Amino acid sequence: MSEKRYHTVMLIDDNEIDNLINQKMIEAANISEHIYTHTGARSAIEFLKNLEKLKDVADSVLPEVIFLDIDMPLMDGFQFLEEFEKLSKETVTKCKIVMLTSSINPQDVNKSKEYTYVKSYINKPLSQETLEKLTV
Repeated sequence: MSEKRYHTVMLIDDNEIDNLINQKMIEAANISEHIYTHTGARSAIEFLKNLEKLKDVADSVLPEVIFLDIDMPLMDGFQFLEEFEKLSKETVTKCKIVMLTSSINPQDVNKSKEYTYVKSYINKPLSQETLEKLTV
């Protein structure tokens, strides 16, 4: 993925330290111009809904890749995916989701495969090697 660049990526994780580490890894890999971080899935969904309202610029500000944690309070990663499906076709098509989690539960891996827009499932934390191998 070192050759691949994205205009914008989004990190969704309730752990601020994980967000910071992952943000630094993305910056070091130089794969994105902008990084949005959210510590809650609900705020991330609201953020995406608000971006959709900006018709003229939505396409240029929507993240191409969303790194999503599974285990979060209030709204977990799978609940986020259920809400994500309700967004506009343009948003769901543009935003590719990477499950970025510490969960090693095979059921989580299998469940994530049920969503066509979930392109990858990787374990935390992000590494340069993981980012280079990532294809979305």
